[in-house]
Order: sequence, then C-alpha cells, then structure tokens
Amino acid sequence: MTKPKILHFLGNLLIFIAAVILVLTFTPVFEQEAKYQIKHTFNSPYKEKDLTPPNTDFAIVIPKIGAVAPVIANTDPLDPKKYMPVLYKGVAHAKGTAFPGEFGNTYIFAHSTDTFYNVGRYNAVFYLIGKLEKGDEIDIYYKGEKIVYEVVEKKVVGADAVKYLGKLGEWNTLTLQTCYPPGTTLKRLVVVANEKI
Repeated sequence: MTKPKILHFLGNLLIFIAAVILVLTFTPVFEQEAKYQIKHTFNSPYKEKDLTPPNTDFAIVIPKIGAVAPVIANTDPLDPKKYMPVLYKGVAHAKGTAFPGEFGNTYIFAHSTDTFYNVGRYNAVFYLIGKLEKGDEIDIYYKGEKIVYEVVEKKVVGADAVKYLGKLGEWNTLTLQTCYPPGTTLKRLVVVANEKI
C-alpha cells in the first residue's frame, strides 16, 4: 500500500471509531428521549404500574417523565469512590442534607456518566429532568409515606456549584441534580421543588 492509501485508511478508521464512541455514549440519552416523545406525542400517560416505587422506604417517582428509582441515603456527593457504586443501583441522597419531610433541603443526585465507556452502566433516571417545568410533581416515598413536591426552579450551574447542598429558604425543599448536557460531566442541571402542604 502506498502512503496516501494508508493515511486514507487510518483517517476512515478514526472516523469510524469516533462514530462508535458517540453512539455508545448517547444511546441511553436518545432512548429515554424517544420514550418520552412517544408517550407525550400520543397523549399516552405513564401507566400506574409503570410508576410504582421500587420500595416505600426511600424512592423517587416523577410522573411527567416516568422516572422511578430507589434512593440510597447518606451518600457523600464529594467523593466519587463512594457515590459512583451507589449510582449503579439508583439515585443518591447527599449526606448531610435533610431527609424528606424534615425542615431543610433534601438533595438527590444522579450522574449521567463519568466517561463515555461507562454511560450505559449508569441509571438513566435523571436524563429527562430537564423536561420538568414549574408546577410539575415529584413524589418521594420515605419511611412508608408519600411526600409530594412541586417544581419551582430549574437551572444549569457549574460542575463545582455547592449552593444547592444547603438550605434554600423557609420551605422543605427537594433538589434534584444530574450532569448536563446528558452524557457529559461539563455542568449540572438542578431542579428545585417545594413540599406541597
């Protein structure tokens, strides 16, 4: 083979590898988006059985996006060695933040990925929280009780923003956080909701 043919082959090989990496990285994102669009295009609400919490000890259900997951309590949000294994099983409650029903801010997080080759291993529960709007409902099941929250704010913040780990006002609040854009770790998408009384 001549030098131009080898370079042409290597160029095509690199393009192919990049395409495979993109497909592997974003397939879970596209899958969640497609399910959401199909449900909402045909006005097909999520069935009640689809929204059954995996337990009532600590779980989250978000009816609008069909998200259902167990919540693992007291996870250190600043230590990847501690939170990464937890995120394979569900979503994580940040250690040091309030528990549902307590005064203060309950902080629950899920990462969409840490690297492109791990994206499919993580729970895709929070991929669609960007679809939530003011007034949407989020249900938390905790110690056998259902606590209902209403979305009041949605914001994209820097990856190092910690303001939302603290108390956010005079309400019992719930903060959901995931990586943004989905499939990356560049920034964070934060959704804040107040407990309905």
